[in-house]
Amino acid sequence: MSCGIERVQEARLAAEELRSQVNYHDDLYFAKDAPEISDAEYDELMRRLRAIEAHYPELITPDSPTQRVSGRPVATFTVVNHREPLLSLANAFDLDALRAWHRRAADLAGVEEFDMIVEPKIDGLAVALVYEDGRFLQGATRGDGLRGENITENLRTIRSIPRQVRGDRVPKRFEVRGEVYMSKTAFEQLNVQRTDEGEPLFANPRNAAAGAVRQKDPRITASRRLDIWVYQLGWADGGKTLDSQWKSLQWLAKLGFSVNSHIARCRDLEDVQRRYEEWAEKRHGLEYEIDGLVVKIDSLDLQQRLGFVGREPRWAAAYKFPPIQATTKLLRIDVNVGRTGSLNPFAVLEPVQVGGVVVKQATLHNEDDVRRKDIRVGDTVIVQRAGDVIPQVVGPVMGKRTGKRRRFVMPKRCPICDGEVVRPESEAMSYCVNTTCPAQVFRWLTHFASRGAMDVDGLGEQWAYVLLDKGLVKDPSDLFSLTREQLLELDRMGEKSADKIMANIQAAKSRPLSRLLFALGIRHVGSEIAETLANEYGSLEAIADADREELEAIAAIGPKIAESVRAYFGGKRQRKLIQKLKRAGVNMKQEHATPAEGPLAGQTFVVTGTLASMTRSEAEAKLKALGADIGSSVTKKTTCLVTGEPPGSKLQKAQQYDTKLMDERELLRLLRSPR
Repeated sequence: MSCGIERVQEARLAAEELRSQVNYHDDLYFAKDAPEISDAEYDELMRRLRAIEAHYPELITPDSPTQRVSGRPVATFTVVNHREPLLSLANAFDLDALRAWHRRAADLAGVEEFDMIVEPKIDGLAVALVYEDGRFLQGATRGDGLRGENITENLRTIRSIPRQVRGDRVPKRFEVRGEVYMSKTAFEQLNVQRTDEGEPLFANPRNAAAGAVRQKDPRITASRRLDIWVYQLGWADGGKTLDSQWKSLQWLAKLGFSVNSHIARCRDLEDVQRRYEEWAEKRHGLEYEIDGLVVKIDSLDLQQRLGFVGREPRWAAAYKFPPIQATTKLLRIDVNVGRTGSLNPFAVLEPVQVGGVVVKQATLHNEDDVRRKDIRVGDTVIVQRAGDVIPQVVGPVMGKRTGKRRRFVMPKRCPICDGEVVRPESEAMSYCVNTTCPAQVFRWLTHFASRGAMDVDGLGEQWAYVLLDKGLVKDPSDLFSLTREQLLELDRMGEKSADKIMANIQAAKSRPLSRLLFALGIRHVGSEIAETLANEYGSLEAIADADREELEAIAAIGPKIAESVRAYFGGKRQRKLIQKLKRAGVNMKQEHATPAEGPLAGQTFVVTGTLASMTRSEAEAKLKALGADIGSSVTKKTTCLVTGEPPGSKLQKAQQYDTKLMDERELLRLLRSPR
């Protein structure tokens, strides 16, 4: 492999620079879930580094990205030491590279041919699941390959991960490995929601899935609709004896694990290539993202004999698809206005086909993104479908830039209402401050009536526009004063449609408090945060009266969200809106089940840290059975904090509020004799 550098000193400097770049992008990709470059650009950095190290092996360092797995544990979670390393795969970008991998493996194994398993390469987050006595015990991320993040509670929310397995000779203790992913549909819905809330969009389903499993609050993870494909038996203590990858996958499927139905066994490279060409065309029809195929030697004995080299197994390779990109001309940059007033720039392009879809517009995220990429009107730009779904501008083709190109500047006045535009300190988004801006009110009304909010079925964008245009509605609270007669006076509004809308407006009055909170359109308050607030406070009045410090004490709520909630309920217009909703009979309280009976009734417990004798969920369930309420964070209303290891920041908050503390030994004593 030629590196094109003739002097070792120049090669050393180039290698150091490449390692620095790769480490920087690894941190963005794995730890922050905010990549700045495409997979193809990252692969090119790694290819250049490998070429230098292959030509000058004396320059290889133990901490080089070529010698380890990218990623590292995030401090939020406890660290799990993997019993066997979770390593990444060598990449093959064409058939010649795959043939070279096959030849090396055959030579080292002392065989001419071997059967191979070909699996879709899911673009998700690798995890290891440990089972003991058939029960799901622990789940962790890949991390750096040797240590990962303990994300057990979040993984328990994924329905396709079995809580318990039974079957033929199940080992006493074993590990399975899989890829957590987000479907294309769930990803699109999530980004639509984030656009409405003025939040930055996820670049692709992989980053959305990675962000979801790293949430502090498992309820947020549960709301993100994640799934998993299991692809390997990692290790096992006893149980069924297996001699091939194919048989192990069949056995895992019988136990109830989700094993991809498109996995195939191939006899030779020609068969592998046929599968590759087939899926390069068909992958767009899948409901999940794949960026290539994984090719593995089927024989587990051969896998054991071949072992590993550096960061990669010798018995497997990733056969990557080429990136789905195209070039076209950027005609102009326009801005739309979201329901929270966020100004969202987007590219208007000369139509171009990208992955079989004609693309005319593409996201630009925010002003900083445009400046960082140095995208200018008139440029020839590279466009790709991020995760094969949302078109985005990767960057300009600098070699084709001629003459002066105009830089993008965020408008100082709203393009819809000419209202003032401000950009809050430490935020990437700019906002129109005019809350009566027609664009904001229209998007707010459609959001308020949407299925995830107040669910006024039949009142879509068309009728929302008409109601605003006719002056029948000025804000969402006016929906509840509409009459059937007013609706029937509208053009093309039939009696059945009017009756349906009126019935659904009436039904909306009894929606849960969390749905109302989400429908209000408070900046940074999505459906998950709304659910958290509703569960924590129980009434809209209590939320409106909560101070910033108390809000920040809730695990899922940081300073930005707390300030946004306080600012919303401090506004005169918002208070007036809430009074109108209250007079209309809209539910303002959390619907509680019949109050629990038991010796702990009326008391609120919070459990933090890891317990030795049971999981946190089991402890909470036992406390609930005795009548206790369970909180997600320590507030002034918390009766007792049960502390595992480590107790974390909740302990400091409990000490601040003088909350009763209870260790695991005291908890066990309470559960045995609660009175």
